[in-house]
Amino acid sequence: MLQTIAIVLLVLWLLGVVTGNIFGGFIYALLVIGVVLFLVRFLGGRNTA
Repeated sequence: MLQTIAIVLLVLWLLGVVTGNIFGGFIYALLVIGVVLFLVRFLGGRNTA
């Protein structure tokens, strides 16, 4: 579930970069959230394995 959210946020960030809209800070925040969620998912998976 978290991985899916992270992927969606990364895609939205890429769309923001391509379109160059005025919500650059918001798109950057989405990228950071996506990376954090991915890291939580990755580290959580390693600890339970």
